[in-house]
Amino acid sequence: MHTSTPTTPITPTARTASAWVKTGIGLVLTALMLFPLYWMVNVSLIQRDAIRSGGLFPTSFTLDHYRVVLQDQLPYLGTSLIIGIGTVALTLLVSAPAGYAMSSLFVPGRRVLNFCLIVAQMVPGVVMALGFYTVYTDLGILDTVPGLIVADSTIAIPFGVMLFSAFMAGIPRDLLHAAAIDGASPWKTFTQVVLPISRNSAVTVSLFAFLWAWSDFIFASTLNREGGSLRPITMGLYDYIGSQNQEWGPLMATAVVASIPTAILLVVAQRYVAAGVTAGAVKD
Repeated sequence: MHTSTPTTPITPTARTASAWVKTGIGLVLTALMLFPLYWMVNVSLIQRDAIRSGGLFPTSFTLDHYRVVLQDQLPYLGTSLIIGIGTVALTLLVSAPAGYAMSSLFVPGRRVLNFCLIVAQMVPGVVMALGFYTVYTDLGILDTVPGLIVADSTIAIPFGVMLFSAFMAGIPRDLLHAAAIDGASPWKTFTQVVLPISRNSAVTVSLFAFLWAWSDFIFASTLNREGGSLRPITMGLYDYIGSQNQEWGPLMATAVVASIPTAILLVVAQRYVAAGVTAGAVKD
């Protein structure tokens, strides 16, 4: 007969030590990941003459860089805001009905369409930008805000369709059947029943669409190079980068100011994003 070897129980002291070790490792890794963000803020608060010293703390504190940014970059921030909101509106306008059709209506070739949506997200942005450049030149919409909105939406729409489709597929069929029995058309069912239930998915799609448009550089540098004051903030950074001189203070201050709207959005919408990306059951 085989006798089982007794296992040594883990003492509370060992558990506490293990927890402290894991916490320490987590803090170190978090500090390493957040260090570029800290360095960006640090440089934005240092006087120009002291930036080259590379100090870890802003010993020569100044807010002059932010004054320069608020004077020079506000038009670019406004352009980025318009592009972001326009991208969100166009993305929702296309992806929500498409997701509903993919999940609830009879759509021939649904699997092929899903595969095409996945492939569309794998196409490099540079390749898409070159194609847009040729088309926009022929249409005469190069260096325009609507052109950038359409281009940025092509990145967000495939993601939005797949997320809406996944969420709406989990909506109980009884709700849709009840609406049909009451005489509601498919469009009325979509607008009055499906959309209110899909609020979390809509917020998630809106957030990601805005972030993609706000941080876009490929399309902005290719399709809006001569936009003047209509350039987005990602192109406004170039005002402080030259062949002979780099204004690191204003450059980092611009990056900090441009990060504030996205940080606020992430904090406000995180509850909806967590619910939207886990597209699951719907409560009665």
